[in-house]
Amino acid sequence: MNISAFRASIVDCIDDPFFNPESIRYYPDGLLVVEQGRVKVVGDYNALIGEYAGAEITDYSGYLITPGFIDAHIHYPQTEMVAAYGEQLLDWLDKYTFPTERKFQDVAHCRAIASFFLDELIRNGTTTALVLPAVFPQSVEAFFEEAQQRRLRMICGKVMMDRLAPDYLLDTAESSYQDSKTLIEKWHGRDRLLYAVTPRFAASSSPEQLHLAGKLLQEFSGLYLHTHLSENLQEIELIAATFPEHRDYLDVYEQAGLLGSKSLFAHCIHLSDSEWERLSKHNCTAVFCPSSNLFLGSGLFNLSRAKSMPVKVALGTDIGAGTSFSLLHTADAAYRVTQLRGQSLSSFQALFLATLGGARALELDGVIGNFDSGKEADFVVWNLQATPLMALRNSRLPLTTAELSDRLFALIVLGDDRAVKATHIMGEAADIFH
Repeated sequence: MNISAFRASIVDCIDDPFFNPESIRYYPDGLLVVEQGRVKVVGDYNALIGEYAGAEITDYSGYLITPGFIDAHIHYPQTEMVAAYGEQLLDWLDKYTFPTERKFQDVAHCRAIASFFLDELIRNGTTTALVLPAVFPQSVEAFFEEAQQRRLRMICGKVMMDRLAPDYLLDTAESSYQDSKTLIEKWHGRDRLLYAVTPRFAASSSPEQLHLAGKLLQEFSGLYLHTHLSENLQEIELIAATFPEHRDYLDVYEQAGLLGSKSLFAHCIHLSDSEWERLSKHNCTAVFCPSSNLFLGSGLFNLSRAKSMPVKVALGTDIGAGTSFSLLHTADAAYRVTQLRGQSLSSFQALFLATLGGARALELDGVIGNFDSGKEADFVVWNLQATPLMALRNSRLPLTTAELSDRLFALIVLGDDRAVKATHIMGEAADIFH
C-alpha cells in the first residue's frame, strides 16, 4: 500500500465559522493518513493507529498541521519590487510596476522569478494561489512550467491590457484573445493547473478587449475571471471618466459578461449598495487584501458587509503592494482592518478564509481546503514556538478548542515563514525544507 501517515495536532474547518460555531475540527493528538497523494482519513491518533500501524508514520508531535493556505490574489512579476516606497495606486503602477513587468519579455527572467516566487509561497505555507503574471504569454508559460514541476495546484492567466499603460506593455484586443486561447488550450486542466481570464482592470482594457474576455469565458468551461475592482478613489474616478455610459465600476465588467461564480475581484473597498448586491446575486468573490490596502492607503475593506450580503470572501497577499508572502501576516492585517471598522475577525474565521473559504471562493472545495477524505493532501506543519517570543507565548500545545483559538491567534499575530516546519504537496514534503 502506498500509504503514509502524519502524527501531530491537527485542525481544519468543516464549515464557515462566520455562521456556524461548530465549524472547527481539532485533534490535539491526531493522525492524518494519506494514500497516493490524497487524504484517506483524519482522526484521533489512538483511534486510528491500530488500523494504520503498518503505514510509514512521520512524527510531527509538538507541531500543528493545517490545510495548505490559499492566496486568492497575488502578482508574481512584482516579487522583486515588493516594499517599493511611497505612492498611491496609479502613481505606484507607473513608477514601479510597469517598468518591472517590462523585464518579463525575457523568458529566462520569467523562469527565474517564477521559481523564486513559487518557492517563497511554499516557504510560507501557501499551496494554491490565483496569480497574475505579465502581459507577455511567456510569463504564463514559465509560471505553469515551474508550478507543474512542483506538482502545485495553481491558477494563472495572461494579463490583458490594451491601453493606459506604456507601449512596451500593451497587447491588442485580438492578440490578447488569441494568446489567451492558445494558453487555455495548452494549460487549463493540465495536471493541477487552471486558467484565469485576466484583464488587469477595467480602465486598462478597451470595451472590445473586455468583450473578448467574456467570449473566452463562454467558449471554455471552468475558467476563472480575475481582476481588480474598486481599490482606490482615483481609480474609481478614472473608471467613471473612461466609461461614462456605465452606472458604476462593476457595471463595466457586468455588461461584458464577466460576472459569475468563478469571478474573483481583488480589493472591493469602495462599493455602492448596488454593487454589493450584484456581486452577491452573481455569486462572485471579493478578495480581501489588507496588507496591500494599508500600504497604498487605499482604504478599509468592509468584511462584515461582505459576509452579511453574503458575498464570498478570500484572502490575498497582493504581492508586491502587499508586503509579505505570509498569509499569517495578511490575516493579522485583516484583523487590524476589522478593528478599525469596529468589527471583528477571530482566529478560526481567519483560518477559514485562508483555507476552506478560499477553496469555496475558487470552487475547489471538492479537492482542497480541509482534510475530508479524498481531497488532495496539501498541508502545512506549523511550529507554534518558532521564535523565543512565540515559545514564551505558546508554552504548550492547546488541548481544547478554546486554547487552540488563543494559540492560533498568537501564531497569526507573531508568526511568519519561520513558523513553517514543512509544507507538504500531495502528501510529500517540499524539498526546499530539506
